[in-house]
Amino acid sequence: MTAADVKPVANIRTVGADCVSELADITADAFRHDPFVNWMLKSQKHVLQMYTTLAKHVYASRGFCQIYEENGVGQAATMWMMPEGSIKESLLGSLSLMKTFAMDDGFSGMKRGLFTGQAMEKQHPKEPHVYLFTVGVKGAARGRGLGRQMIEPILAACDESGTMAYLENSNPANERVYNSLGFEHVAMIEPMVGSVPLQAMKRKPSQ
Repeated sequence: MTAADVKPVANIRTVGADCVSELADITADAFRHDPFVNWMLKSQKHVLQMYTTLAKHVYASRGFCQIYEENGVGQAATMWMMPEGSIKESLLGSLSLMKTFAMDDGFSGMKRGLFTGQAMEKQHPKEPHVYLFTVGVKGAARGRGLGRQMIEPILAACDESGTMAYLENSNPANERVYNSLGFEHVAMIEPMVGSVPLQAMKRKPSQ
């Protein structure tokens, strides 16, 4: 499966490196009250920096990113990685992330960031799959199903190509939505003792 297999949808545009700031702004706003993100980072400024770094060095540069627009204004965003892509940060990307965690909470922040990355990598599937890193909707646009509208075209392409999909759910309130899209619980990821957990979820392609 490749990005070319995803059918275009009205109001949703595929974006690249020129839209890093917009992707990060929407995502940081959407995750403002996320339990896991609020455990990992104390400052919203550093949440924005984290998503900016990941969009710049990983997802906007070599992944598959989309923005839902209304009247020219982005209301929702997704960051994916296709089966042929790599979610490994470059050296510069890794250093930028560690700097963000250090600025947020010193050594403790760096430790949370490092352990989170290691725990996520350990659970990540080895078989080919599409990875949903983030889906986020701005506060004012929530409750209208925009996240689902953005996810469904990619899952339809997964079904047509026989590709598995994977994500980490950072908010228990979203589990029901992911279940309705076909995702199933795999494991709980706990980077550190006492940390807020992530829920690893897989979706097998529909036959």
